[in-house]
Amino acid sequence: MATLDEWLDAYEVVYRALPATAHLPCPNCGHHALRMVFIGPPGAGYGYASFWCDTCLEGIHVSRAPVPAGAAARSIDAPDEERGRGIPNYRLVT
Repeated sequence: MATLDEWLDAYEVVYRALPATAHLPCPNCGHHALRMVFIGPPGAGYGYASFWCDTCLEGIHVSRAPVPAGAAARSIDAPDEERGRGIPNYRLVT
C-alpha cells in the first residue's frame, strides 16, 4: 500500500495539471486511473477534493482545497446522488 505522503505527492502533480490530465500512475498499483472530483459551495473557489484510483480503489480526501481555475466543482448543495456521481466507495489512505 502506498503511503499518505506518496498520495499527497501524486495529488499535487495531478492538481497542478488541472484542468488538463496529468497521466500519472497510481502510487499504489501503477495504473493510469487517477481521478479527482471537487465538491464545494458554488463560486467559493474552494471545496473538498476526492482523489482516488479507479483500479485499486485507494485514495485520499482533502478538505478546504482551492479549486483551480478551469476545474469543475460540484455543488455541495446538490442532492447526494448527483454530488457523489462517479465517486466510488474507495479505501482512504491515512
